[in-house]
This record gives sequence, C-alpha cells and structure tokens, in this order.
Amino acid sequence: MLRWARLCLFAGHGLKYTNTMNIATPIPAKSKIGHTACPHDCPSTCALEIDLTEDGKVGRVRGARDHSYTAGVICAKVARYAERLYHPDRLMKPVRRAGAKGEGRWQELSWDDALDEIANAFIKAEVKDGSEAVWPYYYAGTMGLVQRDSINRLRHAKRYSGFFSSICTNPAWTGFTMATGTLRGPDPHEMGRTDCVVIWGTNAVATQVNVMTHAVKSRKERGAKIVVIDIYDNPTMKQADLALIVKPGTDAALACAVMHVAFRDGYADRAYMAKYADDPAGLEAHLKTKTPEWAAAITGLSVDEIEAFAKLVGTTKKTYFRLGYGFTRQRNGAVAMHAAASIATVLGSWLYEGGGAFHSNSDIFRMDSSELTGRSMLDQDIRMIDQSQIGRALTGDAVALRHRGPVTAMLIQNTNPVNIAPEQRLVKRGFARNDLFVAVHEQFMTDTAEMADIVIPATMFVEHDDIYRAGGQNHILLGPKLVEPPSTVRSNLFVIEELAKRLGVADRPGFGFSAREMVDRLLSDSDLPDYDYFLEHKWFDRQPAFEEAHFLNGFAHSDGRFRFRPDWVNQPAPNRPPDAVGLLGPHIELPEFPDQVDVIEVADEDHPFRLATSPARNFLNSSFAETKTSRQKEGRPEVMINPADATALDVIDGDLVQIGNVRGDIRIHARITTEVKPGVLIAEGLWPNKAHVDGEGINVLTGADPVAPYGGAAVHDNKVWLRKDVR
Repeated sequence: MLRWARLCLFAGHGLKYTNTMNIATPIPAKSKIGHTACPHDCPSTCALEIDLTEDGKVGRVRGARDHSYTAGVICAKVARYAERLYHPDRLMKPVRRAGAKGEGRWQELSWDDALDEIANAFIKAEVKDGSEAVWPYYYAGTMGLVQRDSINRLRHAKRYSGFFSSICTNPAWTGFTMATGTLRGPDPHEMGRTDCVVIWGTNAVATQVNVMTHAVKSRKERGAKIVVIDIYDNPTMKQADLALIVKPGTDAALACAVMHVAFRDGYADRAYMAKYADDPAGLEAHLKTKTPEWAAAITGLSVDEIEAFAKLVGTTKKTYFRLGYGFTRQRNGAVAMHAAASIATVLGSWLYEGGGAFHSNSDIFRMDSSELTGRSMLDQDIRMIDQSQIGRALTGDAVALRHRGPVTAMLIQNTNPVNIAPEQRLVKRGFARNDLFVAVHEQFMTDTAEMADIVIPATMFVEHDDIYRAGGQNHILLGPKLVEPPSTVRSNLFVIEELAKRLGVADRPGFGFSAREMVDRLLSDSDLPDYDYFLEHKWFDRQPAFEEAHFLNGFAHSDGRFRFRPDWVNQPAPNRPPDAVGLLGPHIELPEFPDQVDVIEVADEDHPFRLATSPARNFLNSSFAETKTSRQKEGRPEVMINPADATALDVIDGDLVQIGNVRGDIRIHARITTEVKPGVLIAEGLWPNKAHVDGEGINVLTGADPVAPYGGAAVHDNKVWLRKDVR
C-alpha cells in the first residue's frame, strides 16, 4: 500500500516542507479499468483506459483501444501519469507565506482559514480600489469544462476584471475563421484514408501523437506521402517523406508559392473556386509574382523543394492539410494560417474524402456553458485584461490596465504565468509587489506558487468529475472521478463554491451544484445525453456529416464562400476581443490576399538570430516538468545551435552561452546540432525557471505585444543575440 509522510523543517516562524512517499509493497495487480479523458492542454484530448488497483490507486495509463481516434495510443508522459499523481513533491496542505515573496518559507493552515484569508483579501481589494482590482486568472492546465471554467462564474458574479485568453490559440483560430468562417473541417479520421498528409507547423510526434497514428496508417495501407513543414528537424520531420524546413515566420510565402504553381501548372480547380470562393481571379493575379524563386529567398527552401511540394499536393486530390498552432505563434501568424488554408481551396481538396484543411473542431460541439460560466452576469463595462500581458498589467502599464486602477488581488488556477507568460522579468517584478495578494490553487509548488501569499492544493483529473470536448478530434468525453483524492486536497469547483459563499454570491445562478450535477446541467442545456449515458458509453461523437465538414453546402460566411480576401477588421472569430479592447497589433499592415507580411521580429545586425521556444516531447507546457522521468529524458535546458554559427562564435557543445534582446538575457547550455538551420535557435520545453543556470527561464526573451488583428502571444518570434559566456 502507499503511505504518505511529511517532513517539516522549521526555519524561524515559518517552515519549509516536502512530501515524501514510501512505497512499502509493490502496487497490486489491477482490479478494474476506468475510462476517462486526458485533461491537459492538448488538441488530441485522448480517451484513456486506466488500470485501477485493488486498493484504489492508479496504475498503468494507456489510450482507449475502443476509441476510434485515440486508437490505443497516447503520449509517453501521460502514460506515466501515476508518477505525477503519487509524486513526493505534490502539494498536500494549504500554506501561508511566512517570509518575503519567493523566499520559500511557509506556514500550514486549515482549509477554512485559507479560504477565509483569500476572501478577506478580495474584499479588502474591492473596498480600496473597486471590484476590478481583483483579477481571477486561469488557463488550460485542465481542459475539463467544469473545473476550468467555473472561475468565470465567480468573476462575473463579483464584477472582477475580465480575462482575455489570448496566449495560445488566437492567431491560429483567427486565421482559419477568416478563411472558412468557423472552426471545423474534415473528419480527423480521414488522415487515415488519404493519399497525402501535410503536417504543417506542429511537432505531432511530441504534441499530437494521434495525428501520426492516422497519417502512418494511410502510409501503410495506401502508400500515402507524409509532408512535414516546420522550422527545425524535429522528430515529426524524421517521419516525413518530404521534409520542408522553413525560416521562422515565412510560412505564408511558401503557401503563396504553392498556389502560384497551382495556377501556373493547371493544378488549380477553377470550377470549384468559381462555386465556393470569393475572388479566385483576384488571387491568381495577386500571385503572379509569388514564384518559387521569390519564396525560396524568403523561406530558405530551395526552388526544387517548393516545386516538388507544389507538384505533390497539386497532383494528389486527396491531400489532407493538418494545420497546427506552432507556425501561427509569430506576429504574422494569423496571416500564415489563412494562407495555408487557402491552398486546399485553390486545389479543390475539400471535395474529397481525405482532402481539405483541418485545424480545430472546436465549433462542432455546440455546448452551452452559459450557466457554468455565469454569462448572464457578465457586465460589458468591466475591463478585460490580456492574459499574455500579465507582466505589463502587474507593473502598472496603463494600456494593459485599460487606463483603470491597479490589480491588487488574484486567484490563479490551472496555469503558471511566472514561468509560461511572455516578458518574464516584468511578470516576476509584478508578482513581487508587496501590495499584490496572490492565491494559487495548484498541484505542485510551481514558479508562480512560490511567489504566492496563499497556496492551496488541487486535485488531479482522476480525482474529480468533469466533461471534456476535443479540439483536434470529434468527441465529447466524460471524465468521471476514478479514485479518491488525498483528504487534504480540493477541486477547483470546491474552491470557487466556497469563495462564493464567503463573498456573498452563492445564491447567484450556477452556484450550489456538485461537479456531477454541473456536468448534467451543461449536457441538458446543450441537448446532449446525460451523465449516466456518458458513464456507460464514455464519449459522444459530434462529427458533422461529410457535406458540412467539407463545406460542400458552403462555407460559414453569409455568401457561403471561402475568403481569399479576408476582412481582417470585421470578421467574427472565436475569441475576438471586445469592442472596449478593440483591434490589436499592426492590423493595418495585414494583406488583402494571402501574402508574406514582415511584421515579425526580423533578425538584424545587433540581433542576428531568430529564436523559437518549441515544445519538448516529455513536457506539456510547464506540466510534467516536475516528474523525474520527464526531466531525465529531457536532460537540462539547452539551446540548439547550428554548427556553422557555433564555429563562428567559438562555441562548443555543452558551453554556457548568453542569449539576449531588449527584454533581457539568460544563460543556457549550447547543443550543437544540424537539426537547426544557420541563424535559427531552438529552445525546447518550458523548464521551471529554477532549472536554468540563473533561475530565469526562456520567456525572459519573449514579447507580449499582440498578434494582429485579434491578439495572441508570438512566443516563437524573437530576434536575439548570442555569445559565449566567459564568466
């Protein structure tokens, strides 16, 4: 059986503590299998089978074999989830800061006392500076709708500052909906029934392993070709029949050249475009000068590579363009997504099973979360602060604060902004303010938790009820509670409900329900089967019919036509900022037709390198960076440097180097590799700040200026200098 013990080391009037776990006997053989959904910030949202031991513990985790998309396959880090669930450093009791912020001295306190202190701090902030002084802050550490989104119900009931969730999806979603009018596309299973899969801007081997499952199926069964487009030779590239390594921020140029060849060589489906597109003649005229030679000079590809790619997709009717998020995390990311999606329309790929362009299925689920999020209580006059600009907001930037008062109290769930947010030095400076009260509800003592005033321990996904919807596939999945949590940890919903009682809003709509009851109410409001149906059947397929998924009944614009000429300033989008925030970024520079637009941080004499902060295979953003196996497999924070650049700078493998720009500089170890092109640097993985040499992470170097036109964080778009560290 598993036995937990606590080691307390007193220091002054506070304490430092760790949890130690002693496994006295081997974990017993499984007694049953539980079914749930992977909760983490990943488009796959895999269906899981979990071996549950006789004494109520989690054993082996694997993909659900009877789920058609997951098909028994999950990423290795989730397969090792028991390592995270029973980690010796998991937070187990509420603690209060006992020294200076970030010092690491804590006092244990009861749950009631912790919640009382949080509520009292919020009331104090509201009395002094108004309700907008409180800013509940969250993101996708869990993708479960109840445990993730209930924080918004408390926000709206109390008229706390709004939250513009820009950091991850906005450029991609904006670019795709500018083209199609909605977020949906060909059934993702069709990647297993195609003749060519183009995996564009996502390292699927590391971040969406099921994409590879279906692509490889087509290769084995149909001889399909796999094309991978990315900025370095990552594990997905190594699976490709045609691997195209482009310079960061130049994807739109490649897309334009492919469409130029399609018109030039007769691959363009003119009859399809005449029926389904807005201005094919205008696009063709615009692309006359966008030759492979033009694109080669921009992208770093050869003319032959561009021609070969254009011919392959032009002569393969069943081409499935699987468009990821990575290539859109540039300041021209929305433009790049729109341009890439346009290729499928020029070629008429949408007409065929196994053809078309897919980014996300988010709009197919039609789940009514208005009660869950408290939408009826939303006050449009309350300011909305950009999550990506947390550093600016907490250090008093008037624009970030919408020219209103300071933020002086926060509740943080499901995210780790001191580690993951851009402009890390500003973020840390903001969290260090003595007049800022921060409560963090977490599973581990993250970089953000270390800067908090109160830290309260959170359940993990197998320890509470929830419901999930996928993005990269087509199912709604139940996440039932499978095991009992430790007696001293609490779910997100519990915290929101208890704070609502203390803050006097527990009688408002949506409060007072258990997680299971809230799941049932959400399903009922959405005209979906109830909790018991999902408990029996495990998931519900929302994939629309072929004609709708392939837009054969028209695209989701008023005229039913695909937009080659997007309305960059008026088009609705899934996460368009409210009118009070307005358009963001250099939107006036966005092009009339698909085109390369250099609003990116172009390398210059003082900053000759372009840096991208790409995902690591064994981490998921900042999650799993605490588990021993993931850390061992990743090694240490490193920056990948091409041998030619290393030679010019007298850097050898393993050297400490400095990387910097106007936002700051960090020291990091060099990894010399031909996997990156000259002039490009890749730092894989969001390591904890303290894992770096000087306790500062890679996001010291990333910027928070928004991607045009509707916002987003351009974390892969950074010009930097690099030199050998001589200290």
